[in-house]
Amino acid sequence: KTLSLSLKELEKDKLIIRKEYPQIPPKVEYSLSDRGKSLIPILDQMCEWGSKNKI
Repeated sequence: KTLSLSLKELEKDKLIIRKEYPQIPPKVEYSLSDRGKSLIPILDQMCEWGSKNKI
């Protein structure tokens, strides 16, 4: 349930794109939107900072 809520919030914020396939069993794919991709450099910098500042 938590994953589902997180995905819905990311989709609402236009950070991911949800694509549904009309098949059985149902299939759904998620991908980063351009807006979501724009966060990659920021997240990379945060990871780098975290690695350098381990306690």
